Amino acid sequence: MASLDQIDMNALRIFDTVVAAGSFTAAANRLDVAKAKISVQIARLEQQLGTALFVRTTRRMNLTESGKALYAHCQIYLPALDETLSQLANRTQHETLQGVLRVSASVNHASQSVAPALAKFSIQHPQLKIDLRTNDRISDLVADGIDIAFRMGWLRDSSQRAMKLGEFQQWLMAAPSYLERCGTPKSPQELREHEWIALSLLPSALTWKFIDQQGQSQLVHMKSRLQVDAPSTLLALLVQGAGVSVMDEMSAQAVITSGKLQRLLPEWRLNPGGIYAVLPPGRHVPTNVRAFIDFYRQFLGI
Repeated sequence: MASLDQIDMNALRIFDTVVAAGSFTAAANRLDVAKAKISVQIARLEQQLGTALFVRTTRRMNLTESGKALYAHCQIYLPALDETLSQLANRTQHETLQGVLRVSASVNHASQSVAPALAKFSIQHPQLKIDLRTNDRISDLVADGIDIAFRMGWLRDSSQRAMKLGEFQQWLMAAPSYLERCGTPKSPQELREHEWIALSLLPSALTWKFIDQQGQSQLVHMKSRLQVDAPSTLLALLVQGAGVSVMDEMSAQAVITSGKLQRLLPEWRLNPGGIYAVLPPGRHVPTNVRAFIDFYRQFLGI
């Protein structure tokens, strides 16, 4: 049996979530991780403890006596631990932070929320130096010395040490000048005949799933002559009437209000993207980083 210092607290939280959710699948959805990761963590915990926690059958999953005992203790100690950590986090926000905080974000994301949040954060911590680096390409956190990177969309590398902070909606967009010249699509399938502008940063820049109000979906494969590697460039091409594409709702709001772009097929939705805080490898999270993540969550209201 493993000693206490060998038990991963994350595994205990996963175990607690599995029991509360009722299944590995439901727990994976609740935690937004792969079901395989849940299975691996539970198997590792059982191995460390030297006892089975679940009796698994084809129809249901029940706790063993050991599992029941562990779950009962989790109900007592995990909430107490969360409360202690919350108190420490609140105390950290009022501590004097020093040193350098190196932050990376895309150009759009930085201007929309990361930079304004850092401006307020820096006022609270005048002895902290802040280095904000904006780049639409994914940085190598270790090689570039980045403490925390904020990324929007989908993480291609599932092994990255990341925290999901929230989600955003995606909107289909085009300029009035383009629609006047090429017509307005009435259904997702008609997009195949339009000039699609592909953003190469996306994992599937030409394949999109549209979902209607009844939950029915249509998978559309676009054709594209134009491809860009930065959201700011995509926005510029859209405004100039070069074609049709998708933008995050935060970037789209201002240009819709100004009349430069128009939202298309609003009755159809796309899968939402995620807002992630990505950290370098390692288990330790520096105080400066932890403090800003907590501050940024509150800034975004999530």
